[in-house]
Amino acid sequence: MIVGTAGHVDHGKTALVQALTGVDTDRLQEEKARGMTIDLGFAYLPTPSGDVVGFIDVPGHERFVHTMVAGASGIDLVLLVVAADDGVMPQTREHMAIIDLLGVRRGLVVISKCDLADAARRAAVAADIRSALVGTVLEEAGIIPVSAVTGEGIDDLKGRLFEEALRFDGRSASGRFRLAVDRSFTLHGIGTVVTGTVLSGCIAVGDSVVVSPSGRAARVRSIHAQNRVAERGRAGSRCALNLTGDGVSKEAIRRGDVILDPALHAPTNRIDAELRVLPGERKPIGQWFPVRLHHAATEVGARIVLLGDEPIAPGGTAKVQIVLESPIAAVAGDAYVMRDTSAQRTIGGGRFIDLRAPSRKRRSPERLARLQAYAVPAPDKAVAALLDTPPHYLDLGAFARDRALGADEIARFIDRLGLATISVGETQVVVSSMSWARFKRDLSTILETFHADNPDLPGIGMEKLRLQLDPCLLAPAFAAAMRSLVRAGQIELDGAWIRLPGHEVRLAAREEALWREVEPLIAGPVRFHPPRVRDIAGELGRPEAEIRKLLKLTGRIGTVHEVAHDHFFLRPALAEIVEIVCSLAAEHDGQFSVAQFRDSAGSGRKVAVHILEFLDRHGVTLRRGDLRRINKHRLDLFRREGDNGSPAEDSGGASSPVGRPDFKSGRGREPVLGGFDSHSLPPSS
Repeated sequence: MIVGTAGHVDHGKTALVQALTGVDTDRLQEEKARGMTIDLGFAYLPTPSGDVVGFIDVPGHERFVHTMVAGASGIDLVLLVVAADDGVMPQTREHMAIIDLLGVRRGLVVISKCDLADAARRAAVAADIRSALVGTVLEEAGIIPVSAVTGEGIDDLKGRLFEEALRFDGRSASGRFRLAVDRSFTLHGIGTVVTGTVLSGCIAVGDSVVVSPSGRAARVRSIHAQNRVAERGRAGSRCALNLTGDGVSKEAIRRGDVILDPALHAPTNRIDAELRVLPGERKPIGQWFPVRLHHAATEVGARIVLLGDEPIAPGGTAKVQIVLESPIAAVAGDAYVMRDTSAQRTIGGGRFIDLRAPSRKRRSPERLARLQAYAVPAPDKAVAALLDTPPHYLDLGAFARDRALGADEIARFIDRLGLATISVGETQVVVSSMSWARFKRDLSTILETFHADNPDLPGIGMEKLRLQLDPCLLAPAFAAAMRSLVRAGQIELDGAWIRLPGHEVRLAAREEALWREVEPLIAGPVRFHPPRVRDIAGELGRPEAEIRKLLKLTGRIGTVHEVAHDHFFLRPALAEIVEIVCSLAAEHDGQFSVAQFRDSAGSGRKVAVHILEFLDRHGVTLRRGDLRRINKHRLDLFRREGDNGSPAEDSGGASSPVGRPDFKSGRGREPVLGGFDSHSLPPSS
């Protein structure tokens, strides 16, 4: 259990901790000289049961309230200290408001310096305290008079703390590991050491971690938990971690950083949250109001963006968007405190709701409904609520990361809620069982209608189909869903065409006979430089218009593609060409020239240029000057289902803000064109 002190400056917090533990937490020379706490102090008290109670002593001066918040963010029980000679003072009230905003629900009230007050004064201070605590979490807390000088009440207070420690169940260690750094220093012969309170999960010697938001990788060399050498540290413990790694030093890690499981590293600078404004605030909070945000041990400048129509009145609560000056490492559900930019007063606080807040359409009805679902505290209920709101699907991996949930918890969600899962690389998209059943039913209906209206087409384009279905999955997830339905035998996939099993486009008998004569002329050794329409017509002694009409028809079916005017290539030949350009790119640092392709394909330069320009039009290749590179998101356009190296298996979009496709350029988001090229006739529908 972690105990934190709170109270006005010079009310005896440090002396009280020393009386309880024997440790003077004022370690700095300046603290000794000035006789007051400036930075956080730490001490430990063994209990009769064998556990250890950790103490965080915080400064009481108004100039150091930001330090007090850093210490209070990880405590389980607060000791509110009020001096008998002074009574309730400004920082007493501010510290109490901060404790309330941070959600600390357990505490004791201590009247210190009782050797300076008689019985009447003690009674008056106790009454003043009771009045000040009305409506707070400590309204019913016990009040214990003590004196660090005479020892009065110290044993009684220890006994109460031991009782609280026995009743304390500890924090759940089921999530992923996070530790908020409040100190970073170097010990001779040991190296870099960071200390802080473990906010969630467990850590063991030898584990790999990341320092967030910087992203610096490190490894845990040794651990002290609750001031004892340990192999593991767990949620709720004060831990000192000896870290090693490239660039790991006391200068590289500072107060406010978070040491965490590498899977959780996804800093954010835009967060939707619930904000409660303190009743004592002088005026309503308006749009883009500047503040200092305190979360765990970090402090950063921010602005409040209102999601409602009216300013937030003193004492009011509303959902807001917090736009930060620099990214922080946080988890949905974390508590935060806001103070004014001059650091003179606490304005309010609340809890984070969604770490991936949008900058556009943040006040739309759809977004606000989604935010209401994110605000549900229980993770499984939040998932169910999110799947009931548009767009009716959820990146479960990103959801779990933003709540620091472990893999076992994710598996339980899927099981308990009966979710349908779609795996895209390391991303796991889920939809409810009801939505998935409707999705498959609508898919079959759309395909049946399309085949009836377009009997001469092999299927509907993947992107066109995606936009007609609800939920309208992102393109990578939709492609993965289609592959799963192919494996289940419910649909067939041919490149970018999707059709029902059994649907087959056939030529008329006369056209089929002519095709049997034409196909050998564009296959085999000449498949990469086939003859044009006029040459085929001359070879067969047929009218040029008849040959062109046949090839246009087979182009609609998907058997051939018109690479240039009157220049048709078999689809398997194009699939081979795609493999050639992929191999060339792999051999030449990701890019290749026309000459390199010409030599590999064995075609002339003119034909090679036509082929590459065709691939450029479809986005399979991306031209930069005289060189081209591969767009892996389009490689399935000319591949048949079952071809080796299908790119769709690993072409999913990133769930974190790092690595997303560029929004303005659209790179990585190009829509699939539906299987017909710019010279062929589009589907008649």
